Amino acid sequence: MSRSAAGPTAFVLGGGGLLGAVEVGMVRALFERGIVPDLVVGTSVGALNGLVVANDPTSACVDRLRDLWTEIAEGGDVYADRAWTQLRRAWRTGTHLHSAEPLRQRLEREFAGVRFEDLAVPFQCCASHIERASEHWFTTGPVVPAVLASAAVPGLLPPAEVDGEHYLDGGIVNSIPVGRAAELGARRIFVLQVGRAERRLSPPRRPWEVARVSFEIARRHRFHRELDALPADVDAYVLPSAVTADDDSPLAYRDASAVHRRIEAAYRAGLTYLAEVA
Repeated sequence: MSRSAAGPTAFVLGGGGLLGAVEVGMVRALFERGIVPDLVVGTSVGALNGLVVANDPTSACVDRLRDLWTEIAEGGDVYADRAWTQLRRAWRTGTHLHSAEPLRQRLEREFAGVRFEDLAVPFQCCASHIERASEHWFTTGPVVPAVLASAAVPGLLPPAEVDGEHYLDGGIVNSIPVGRAAELGARRIFVLQVGRAERRLSPPRRPWEVARVSFEIARRHRFHRELDALPADVDAYVLPSAVTADDDSPLAYRDASAVHRRIEAAYRAGLTYLAEVA
């Protein structure tokens, strides 16, 4: 199956922290089935993965993504601060536990000086604009600050500043931006998501679970609403993640030990799914 075989094709990559490793397996499955994007949109870790794909929308990007996630699994420095360091930073800043510098350095090594206009296919990423309390789409200019803004997880990483404006993680406003892809003209949309939308929620039983469940309701509601509202001439395919509830504990965001297992499981599940539907 080739690019634009049934109209412009979009890859939509959602957020999900270290669970975003599953998107590497999905990308591999898509390319092996001959499905390549004309457009890439992403949020949070999906913006990071999506940038790699948009820069080189061929099967070669799979190796780059795998190398990136192997580095994360072996180094683990994005969320690797000791507990005492996290507490000191939270006390000093009042806003976050971890520094954004490790992620910035990773991005700069690969994409320093690269602009959206330089990428092989159009790419956009979403962030939450603080001053305007709105959804913001980065579409032009340097890619590194845009992706850092899209991935600025509240409480974990500091708000990102771009051109004097401040941003938090795009997952707050649009975690799986399927509607954006349709607005940009995509007629085949392949949704790469980390699996949370597939599982039934349970009522919170502890105080710290209330906010998490509330956020999940909001993000899933928007995702399913946008899926249901897609025009009749748009086909959407939601790839399975093979992620289980055990992978999605409150501390999963900093557990890099299962990265390779998640990539492989999502790849195999994706191949099976695509053989049936696409």
